[in-house]
Amino acid sequence: MAKIRGAIVVDQERCKGCNLCITACPTQVIALHREVNSKGYNYAFMQQADACIGCTNCGWVCPDGCIAVYKVKLES
Repeated sequence: MAKIRGAIVVDQERCKGCNLCITACPTQVIALHREVNSKGYNYAFMQQADACIGCTNCGWVCPDGCIAVYKVKLES
């Protein structure tokens, strides 16, 4: 069975730091950045890139739709 590696891209300007994606992530890949965007919010970012499994939970729970999830099949 092939393994899947995931990656997320967060639209930093649209993210309002609601923390829903962080709680929805089963592998705790996402965290809030210390820096703020132009609206004054700490935005989400992919903290542990190697742990992402591409489950898309974060994208589903994001109320503003600012998370895109990508998956890559790794050949064993």
